[in-house]
Amino acid sequence: MPSQTLDPAFQTFLQRRYIATLATENAEGSIHLTAVWYLFDSGVLFVGTSSKSRKARNWAARPRASLMIDARKPGSERGVSAAGTVEVLSGPQAHEINRRIESRYLSAAAMSDPHVRPVFAAFDDVTIRLTPVSWTVWNMADLDAQAFGGRLAGTPGYMLPLD
Repeated sequence: MPSQTLDPAFQTFLQRRYIATLATENAEGSIHLTAVWYLFDSGVLFVGTSSKSRKARNWAARPRASLMIDARKPGSERGVSAAGTVEVLSGPQAHEINRRIESRYLSAAAMSDPHVRPVFAAFDDVTIRLTPVSWTVWNMADLDAQAFGGRLAGTPGYMLPLD
């Protein structure tokens, strides 16, 4: 069930490195989904991208989005989904935030490689700042403990491995 505040346990979860799924609305009303790197800072989510991307065009026309971050270990799946308003940042502010995002996902060697970091910097010229108005969280381990007595995670073979 959506909440206006984020459970503190999930604030720690958002500091980890996962691939997030971003949802924006296309002009005809369909949803555009894309995998993205993200940064969570002070209750706000940031995603870097090209100003020419579909997601950036969608944000400009309809300044709202949702972002889902999840961990998919069978039996202990958990995640956070945030929905809110979007502000597009550009210039030096976007450049600095995008550098912070990239440094979460790229090694120091990749960040200093003149054939890697500058390419990301050229592609990702804007940043979206998603300010959540609602949060939804889920934790399969809690559900397993409450509804199944821990049987799903605690019994080998109950949960099939993911492909």
